[in-house]
Amino acid sequence: MSGRFSEEAMTRAMREIAGGLDVPTDDAQLLRLTNNAVFALPASGLVIRIARTHRLRDRVQKVVRLAQWFVELGAPTIRLAPGVTQPVAVDDLAASVWTYVPPATPTPTVNDLGSTLRRFHALGPPPFPLATWDPIGDARRRLADADGLSAEDHDYLVTWCDSLEPRVADLNKRVQQSLIHGDAHVGNLLRDPSGGILLCDFDATCLGPWQVDLAAVAVGEARFGKTGAHRALADAYGYDVTSDRDWPLLREARELKMIAAATPLLASSASVAAEFANRMKSVAQGDHGLRWKPFADLV
Repeated sequence: MSGRFSEEAMTRAMREIAGGLDVPTDDAQLLRLTNNAVFALPASGLVIRIARTHRLRDRVQKVVRLAQWFVELGAPTIRLAPGVTQPVAVDDLAASVWTYVPPATPTPTVNDLGSTLRRFHALGPPPFPLATWDPIGDARRRLADADGLSAEDHDYLVTWCDSLEPRVADLNKRVQQSLIHGDAHVGNLLRDPSGGILLCDFDATCLGPWQVDLAAVAVGEARFGKTGAHRALADAYGYDVTSDRDWPLLREARELKMIAAATPLLASSASVAAEFANRMKSVAQGDHGLRWKPFADLV
């Protein structure tokens, strides 16, 4: 399928960025094609990450600023590529360029995620403004940039946002605000050559309830059927988020994110569109047992 955010369009943008950096693309590898198109250029030691939406361009600027702060703290995170003015613009898209971390064994686990999250949460707020956890605002911006979304599905998601918004606002007022990653799962961990664990993907990083970072694995286990992951994370971190009084809201907010994230991509992938329809059906019918497929496995 074609579209504004298709693989072909993202590959053209990657080549243009690489050309501006005067690096070859002969060895370019597409690592992800979900919310971002992520390309590795191993020979050049770079990763190019292009946002696949126009409405969330401000996120790229935020991610760059956070990454610079993480360097100052020595935080367990990936690093921006040195000597590159960031973020990088190509046409109406925004991108960031990172230092390539080659695959290493053993593969990071949920136990690694638990210990890394404890370190990350302990960093405290940054010395610059950072938005409060707002899954509803993020979803609305995705909907505004939707490509191939039916009017019926659009109206359903807008109504869902309207219902959740006051509940999220109430939770943010009730709890102490912490630095949270916002999309904490094992897929956002890398192992560096020395064996250390690094967090990546700070698109959703913000200030909010730290329990948000434990919800992703719990919801992923329920929806994707990966048993045992949630229990291992709860043990490693020291807290079971499913016992939290706000667990139903945390679960629902995570599921909204997992559905709305696909709306700009529906015209670019028939398999993503089919899985989106499956997810919408399960939510509309209140079927929490219906299994989902990760979008990353479909593109």
